[in-house]
Amino acid sequence: MQEFIAFNEQRAEIYWWMSSLFARELSDADLHEYHGGEMYTFLSGLGMTEELKAPVDAFRAAIKKSHDRNDEQLELAADFCGLFLSTPKSGALPYASMYVGKTGLLNDKPAQEMHELMASFDIAQRKEFNEPADHLAIELDFMGNLIIMANQQQTEEQREALMQSQLSFIDTMLLNWLPLFAKECQRHDHFGFYAAAANLLLAFCMLDKKFLAGE
Repeated sequence: MQEFIAFNEQRAEIYWWMSSLFARELSDADLHEYHGGEMYTFLSGLGMTEELKAPVDAFRAAIKKSHDRNDEQLELAADFCGLFLSTPKSGALPYASMYVGKTGLLNDKPAQEMHELMASFDIAQRKEFNEPADHLAIELDFMGNLIIMANQQQTEEQREALMQSQLSFIDTMLLNWLPLFAKECQRHDHFGFYAAAANLLLAFCMLDKKFLAGE
């Protein structure tokens, strides 16, 4: 049981880390951590899994390359804005509605479904993050909360039900659009930091789906 709890905490930590990465521009303090020993250790641990080795190596290379930019924080912030706060033609907007919605507009059916799903699990969106519910950062934060919720259950049946909910969520609310999002990041992110992050996220979600499906 303790191993189950510890492993779930590690999974939630990864989802929450990725959520923060796609939620806002990195600050100088964030970048100091990215170039420090703890991040190196964290990524090294992820890279020990065969399915994650290549995307982890690519992301580590992007971090190293970023460190050599003249004004790293400002340039990465510009990359973030150009990708995630622009238009579908010039960027990779981080909303499920832009990839699997019917209208090509924000707040399409995926946002409504996400809002309903959060309400059904009584998981609230952070008030300070005023975005449609299908924003990638919100979906990843929700997944982290769903994982920890499984740890808090009293019976094996309750825990298993929440693990199945996680599997369904990855399959129907993340992996239904993340491959398209990662491709758009690759196409529009000329420097490559966020493209590498998106590829790592996609690889991790695919691996996590295998774990939850018992493959």
